Amino acid sequence: MPTKHSSGMTDWKPRLARQEDVAALEALIPLSVRALQAPWYSPAQMEAALGPVFAVDRQLIRDGTYFVVEVGGQIVGCGGWSRRRSLYGGDNHRTEPDPELDPAEDAARVRAFFVHPEWARRGIGRCIMRSCEDGIIAAGFRKVDIVATLAGEPLYASFGYAVDERFEIAMSGGLTLPAVRMTKSLADAALG
Repeated sequence: MPTKHSSGMTDWKPRLARQEDVAALEALIPLSVRALQAPWYSPAQMEAALGPVFAVDRQLIRDGTYFVVEVGGQIVGCGGWSRRRSLYGGDNHRTEPDPELDPAEDAARVRAFFVHPEWARRGIGRCIMRSCEDGIIAAGFRKVDIVATLAGEPLYASFGYAVDERFEIAMSGGLTLPAVRMTKSLADAALG
């Protein structure tokens, strides 16, 4: 259960996601997308992205790099990082494990952040992001890549991630999803 500081800020306690959380995550993701992405994407774009772009990647759970925040036993936020090649999307079309990255050469990935609309803007994403960066540094990575949605860009920018490129993710029906590739060097933190 989260605790409140005298400043009024909530101290959320992310925990590692477990396989038995998958059903709750599969319910949370569409709720989050349809409400929180709506200012940036059309209903058609969001629906086309659910599954191929916005989905559960069980590999992150198996790797112990995916976090959830609960309130009263309900998952209200999730997100993680990866030591694997994929930049976004679920694992439903993957037939083999996603190849691992080399921390000395490659950038870790920050992946799949979703917050329940009723719990948005309360610091849940920030606390998960801190847990991700701690894990990334502990694993020896010096760089991080994110493929961010337009809705997620401000959160990552507040953590010092810089826009590397803006591009469109091709989806079914000729639709595209504008996205932002963001990067950050953690070299100083990893050495310290």
